[in-house]
Amino acid sequence: MIDLHTHTTCSDGTDSPFSLVKKALAAGITTLAITDHDSTAGWAEAVTAIQPQIELVLGAEVSCLTTDGISVHMLGLLFDGEDREMQQMLADSRDTRLPRMRKMVELLSADGINISLDDVYRATPEGATVGRPHLADALVANGVVASRDEAFLDLLNNDSKYYVTHAAPTPEDAIRTIRKAGGVAVIAHPFASRRGQTITASTFADLVAAGLNGIEVHHRDQNAQEQETLIAIARELSLVTTGSSDYHGTGKLNGLAENTTHQAQWEQLESLANARRVVKK
Repeated sequence: MIDLHTHTTCSDGTDSPFSLVKKALAAGITTLAITDHDSTAGWAEAVTAIQPQIELVLGAEVSCLTTDGISVHMLGLLFDGEDREMQQMLADSRDTRLPRMRKMVELLSADGINISLDDVYRATPEGATVGRPHLADALVANGVVASRDEAFLDLLNNDSKYYVTHAAPTPEDAIRTIRKAGGVAVIAHPFASRRGQTITASTFADLVAAGLNGIEVHHRDQNAQEQETLIAIARELSLVTTGSSDYHGTGKLNGLAENTTHQAQWEQLESLANARRVVKK
């Protein structure tokens, strides 16, 4: 089983990197990618947990914005973690998250919703990159909503009046930086319409020109019709197709390996990196 999209406490997951790898082992996963938001902070700890039965793919999920303001997430896998340009891009994205969070809290509070920035800090694990899931957890803790999913559905989705964008690279710039760092770029859940506005099929030509390698097709936030459309796009543009859990631990319903990537697709994707960087014991 191959799961190429998971999160730890180093971003907005609830499992430590070590615990996540152990859970993946127990679930029978043979290839696991660690893809925290705009961070590689969990890599070293995750490596200490691997066993011969599992191989580790190190990566990150890069927060992007199109030129017309649509939020896009780009999975960078197998890149050189020491690449300065890649690390600078991730750091720049992390640095914009705090002012964004402050503004969202201000908007919620102005409407009489019980939330403060201190509440969000208390809901954010030490060392984690603050994000909307932590705001959602704070809203749950304050009794405003019953779950993270409810918070996103009612208050924090991309079309909500409380949503605030943040400075981020364009998808094309993120792809170019990932590829320059020797990695491969897979666009995450591009047609997840339940999250808000999405890119269109015509966008993919520009992404391919920038170096896109694959499309995350099989994901719980994309319905069957959306997945079929993405498969057709991938075939037309000779892109790898992946399936992933987007696992966040107890914060979301997503279960480890609920969607997986076919072995042949993974082998093709791995071959496109400029070096063999899968970590094995």
